[in-house]
Amino acid sequence: MHKLHVKKGDTVFVNAGDDKGKKGRVIEILKAKNKALVEGINIVHKHTKPNAKQTEGGIVKKEAPIHLSNLMLICPETGKPTRIGRKLNNEGKLVRYSKKSVKKEEIK
Repeated sequence: MHKLHVKKGDTVFVNAGDDKGKKGRVIEILKAKNKALVEGINIVHKHTKPNAKQTEGGIVKKEAPIHLSNLMLICPETGKPTRIGRKLNNEGKLVRYSKKSVKKEEIK
């Protein structure tokens, strides 16, 4: 499995699909499927029946996974969508950096 350009908690920009142009925060990464759950993006309506746990049925709105190729990280410095590079820092650890940023600082 390869390294991913987004992590849980990152702010991302959606560059394709019905929610193109929107921004959101990554809630969860589904590494096996190469998808991510993003807060407020790709909302689906789930119809639920009443059961012992949930006494009231109805329609529940929830986020559906979106493919990682449709997401770009928002650069903390410029606030714009950016591609990600990887480089070794002083301790010899591989870290992400924004390719659009002038300073090329590490992204936490």
